[in-house]
Amino acid sequence: MMNIVIGIDWSDEAFAAVAQVGLLYRPDEVVLVHGVDLGMFHYPIVAEAANLQGYDEFRHALMEAGRQAVERCRTLLPVETPSIKTLCEVQHPAAFILDSATAAKADLIAVGTHDHSRVTEVFTGSISHHILLHAALPTLIVKGTARPVARVLMAVEGREDARRLQAWLTAHPFRNPVAVTILSVVPSLAMIEPSLMVGFQRWSEEHKRQAQQVVDDTAKALASPQFNVTTDIRMGDLVTTVCEAGKNHDLIVVGSHGRKGLDRFLMGSVSHGIVHRAGCSVLVVR
Repeated sequence: MMNIVIGIDWSDEAFAAVAQVGLLYRPDEVVLVHGVDLGMFHYPIVAEAANLQGYDEFRHALMEAGRQAVERCRTLLPVETPSIKTLCEVQHPAAFILDSATAAKADLIAVGTHDHSRVTEVFTGSISHHILLHAALPTLIVKGTARPVARVLMAVEGREDARRLQAWLTAHPFRNPVAVTILSVVPSLAMIEPSLMVGFQRWSEEHKRQAQQVVDDTAKALASPQFNVTTDIRMGDLVTTVCEAGKNHDLIVVGSHGRKGLDRFLMGSVSHGIVHRAGCSVLVVR
C-alpha cells in the first residue's frame, strides 16, 4: 500500500506536483489537500473588528475556488488510481497538509514550489519550506513542470543513510523502471588548511575507500529489474556537488538527518540546501 498526500492551491506548481505524482508512482490512495488561508481574516471576530463588509461572501468565494482547484487536480491523476480523496477547509495550508498526512497515515507528502532555486529568501516562509522543515515523513518537492522520470540521482552520506534510502525506494517502487546513480561525495582537499593537508590526505583516501564500499554495497542491494544501478564517487562540497550531478537527472533522492532546534540552525541541513539549489525535483526521505 502507498498513500500520498498532495498539498494544492491554484498555482501551476501545485498542478505540476499532482501530475508528477501520477507520473512517478502507482499510489493506492491520494489525498488532495487545500487549506483556505483567509490571512488576518481567518477568525470572524477579526473581520468584524475591521468592519469588513461581505466577509461571508469573501469566505465563500475562497472556499469555492479551493474546491474547484481540488477538482481540477483530481483530473490530473491517472484514472486507474484506486482512491482519490479531497479535503478543502479554512485552515492554515502548511499545518493542514501536515495534519492531514498524519491522519491519513501517508507514506509521502508532495508539494510544488516556485522556481526560485537560487533565491533562498523567497523559498523561506513558503508552504513548501514549512512542509520540508516540519514533516516527519518523506517529502517530494516538485520543481518546474511535471516530466517522466527516467534518471534518478541517489545521494548518500554514509552506510546508515544509504540503507534507509535503499529500503524506502525498494518498499515504494516507481511507476516505471529507472536508472539510478548512487553518489557519495568526499570533502575536497581544497577545503582544508595547508598545514593539515598531509594528515587529511591519508584520511581522504580512507574516506574514498569507505565511500566506494558503501555505494557498491548499496548498488548490489538495490539492483533489480526496477533499478538499473551505477555508482559515482566525487570530491567537493556536498550540496554543490550533488546539485551539479543532478543536472543530468530527473529526480534527486536524499536523506534527512532530522536535526532539531539550535543544531539545525547552526549546522544547516544538506537536504534543505539541495532542495534550495537543485534544478530538478527532490525527494527527501526521513
